[in-house]
Amino acid sequence: MLATTIAGVFSITAAAIFSFALLSKMVERMVSLSVGIMLSTSLLHALPEAFESHAAPRNLFATLLGGLLAFFLLEKFAVLRHSHHHEGDGHHHAHGHDKVEAGKSGWMILVGDGLHNFTDGILIAAAFLADPKLGLVTGLAIIAHEIPQEIGDFIVLLNAGFSRSRAYVFNLLCSLMAVAGGLLGYFTLDRASDLIPYVLVFASSGFIYIAVSDLMPQMQRRATLRETIPQVLLIAVGVLMVLFLTRHHG
Repeated sequence: MLATTIAGVFSITAAAIFSFALLSKMVERMVSLSVGIMLSTSLLHALPEAFESHAAPRNLFATLLGGLLAFFLLEKFAVLRHSHHHEGDGHHHAHGHDKVEAGKSGWMILVGDGLHNFTDGILIAAAFLADPKLGLVTGLAIIAHEIPQEIGDFIVLLNAGFSRSRAYVFNLLCSLMAVAGGLLGYFTLDRASDLIPYVLVFASSGFIYIAVSDLMPQMQRRATLRETIPQVLLIAVGVLMVLFLTRHHG
């Protein structure tokens, strides 16, 4: 309960602060940090935890494959990630195009985020049931990913005519769907512990997919050495954060 609530409230509040202050450089840095946290959480903790269980490795690999394909399809249907275009972003749209499109998609974004956060809550619950340390780093990985994503959603909602306070409140309500997902996951998976390794693998597939197909391509657009060095350093910081938290907690 505490982890899902903190993950939701903290990510939404941080996204609101960054969006309203337009700290674009901070957002770029957050993407690099997210990559390090998400990949290390998946590859160094969640997947090893799942494969150390009694589940058949072939079935776990099939779950990993299915998860990657599922997140690909979710992205295609704009449930996982939304493609945002804004006036003055360098794309050639007719005047007012983006505001009209944002107005149509604003409520759909909130619905998609609510479903996404509900799923995140289930994943956090599964991670805590497997190992409290894994639950901690999974929550951290979700927070790191949610902040850049929520910033994009805030911008679209503001462009759609939402006031700052209204955009914040609605996003906060959507984020609290993670608590509902966490409760469902805890009471369901606690009675079906054999499912936990598969949920961990599915969660890992989502983290890996988002990091590799979404975040890292954003980083590749900035290919100069001056921009690459901070990216690499922040990825390393993300990995070290996960290693530190799992070593010194629990």
